[in-house]
Amino acid sequence: MISSVRGQVLSIGLDHAVVEVGGIGLAVQAAPGTLATLRRGEEATLATALVVREDSLTLFGFVDSDTRELFGLLQTVNGVGPRLALSILAVLEPAALCRALAEGDTAVLKRVPGVGLKSAERLVLELRDKVTASPSGDAAAPATRSRERDHVVEALVGLGFAAKQAEQAVDAVLAEAGTATNGAVDTAAALRAALAKLGRS
Repeated sequence: MISSVRGQVLSIGLDHAVVEVGGIGLAVQAAPGTLATLRRGEEATLATALVVREDSLTLFGFVDSDTRELFGLLQTVNGVGPRLALSILAVLEPAALCRALAEGDTAVLKRVPGVGLKSAERLVLELRDKVTASPSGDAAAPATRSRERDHVVEALVGLGFAAKQAEQAVDAVLAEAGTATNGAVDTAAALRAALAKLGRS
């Protein structure tokens, strides 16, 4: 079991990053929110989970061990494999996911492509007693918003966009979001929206 990797980030893609460890470039599959915390050329540490199949070895990376544990917990549900588990974490931040599971909010879970009503109900049934809903951190929202904005900008720069161009796209996305999210930033959603905006420019 490879539980973590630390090394220089060689490249960042839409669904993975390559981290050099001991002279070897490891391709690490990750959600946009995790990729947004990385910057090409800088050292990074990721909690990881190695998924072994007959024909493949796939390394998945996360910002911390708690998110990695949530990734593993999701896969204990029948019909949820590593790809779907990562998709769930790509759409829903860990706190939002735990809250939805604890409160039985299937509507939130159904936002994930590939998760229908039956799948959402199964996730709630099997996991609601295994997670704890995080309290809202409204007081820390402004600081979190600033930090996550920087993460998204860094991710775009890592993908090859100019810093000024990335900043303008992210600021536009956040401005359009306004107060609808009560100051909170869904990093994955912001990155996707910024990429879409840059694609149109």
